[in-house]
Amino acid sequence: MKKLLFLTFLFSLSVSAQEYVDLLRIGYGQTFNNNFEGTDSSTFVKFFEAGFTFPVVLNENHALITGADFSRNNLQLFPEAEYTSLYSTNLKLGLASTWSEKWSTTIVLLPKIASDYKNISGDDFYFGGFALLKLKRNENLKYRFGVYASQEAFGLFTTPILGWYYLSPNKRFEMDMSLPISADVSYKFGTTTVGMDYFGIGRSYKVHYENLPTLYADLSSLEFAGYLQFNALEESVLLRAKLGYSSNNYEMYAEGEKMDLGVSAFSFGDDRTQLNPSLNGGVFFKLEAIYRFHIQKKSEVEEPVSN
Repeated sequence: MKKLLFLTFLFSLSVSAQEYVDLLRIGYGQTFNNNFEGTDSSTFVKFFEAGFTFPVVLNENHALITGADFSRNNLQLFPEAEYTSLYSTNLKLGLASTWSEKWSTTIVLLPKIASDYKNISGDDFYFGGFALLKLKRNENLKYRFGVYASQEAFGLFTTPILGWYYLSPNKRFEMDMSLPISADVSYKFGTTTVGMDYFGIGRSYKVHYENLPTLYADLSSLEFAGYLQFNALEESVLLRAKLGYSSNNYEMYAEGEKMDLGVSAFSFGDDRTQLNPSLNGGVFFKLEAIYRFHIQKKSEVEEPVSN
C-alpha cells in the first residue's frame, strides 16, 4: 500500500445516473491522533474542503461542466516541527454528453495548484483529468467505466474507474460505487439517512522552507466512515456528521525525486528516499454540508389541465 494515490474528486453530474447534482459541498474535520513511526511524537490533521459545480446546459444532449475545489490540511510533517498548511485548488472544465437512451459520457479537465502557497511558481502547477463512460441498465441501475490520470510531483499517475449506481424502487436504499476511488452505501428514513462510505485520496504538495531545498509531500490516505445525515428543505440541503478511520500518511521527498509510473495502488521504478518517519492513521470526525439540485425528469412534470 506504498502508493495509494487516488482521484481526489469524482464528478457527480450524470443525468443518466443520479437524478441530482451536488452544486456546493463544504466539509471540516480533524483526526484525533497520528503517531510518527519509531518515535514518541504525534500530530493531528485539521482539514477543510470546499467545492462547487456549475453545469451549463448547451442543448438537450450536452452540458458544459464548470467549477472549482479547494482544500487545506494543517499538520506537522516532521516530529516536533511547526504546523504546516498544505493547499490545493483545482478548476473543473468538461463536457457531459448523452448519446442514446443507454449511453452517456463525461470528460473533465482538472488543472490545479498544490503546495504550501509560499513562493508559488509554475512548479506548483499540475494537470489532470478523467473520462467516464456510463451505461444505463434500467431505471434503478447504472454502470460506469473510466480512467483518471494526473501529473504529480513524483511523476505520472493513472487509475481505472469501475463502478455502478443503484437506487431501490422505494428510493430509500442507495449505492454509489466508483472503485477503487470511492464507495457510498446508505438507507433513508424520511428526513434522516444513515450510511457508510469510503474514499481513497492522494495528492502531492510542494513545500518551501526558507534557506533550504524545496521538498514535496506525497499524501496517500484511505478513509472509512459511518455517517448520520439530516435531509432538509425537501432534500436540497444535506447536513452530515461522520466518524471513521483515516490512514493518513504524508511522505516527504526531495524535489526532483520521482518514480517511473503509478497505477492505482502500484508503483513502478520507485527508489525514492523518504525524509520523514511514516505517519500512522487515526480516528477522524468530520462535518459536511451539501447543497443538492434535483433534476426533474420530463416524464414527471405534470401537464396543466385544460378546461
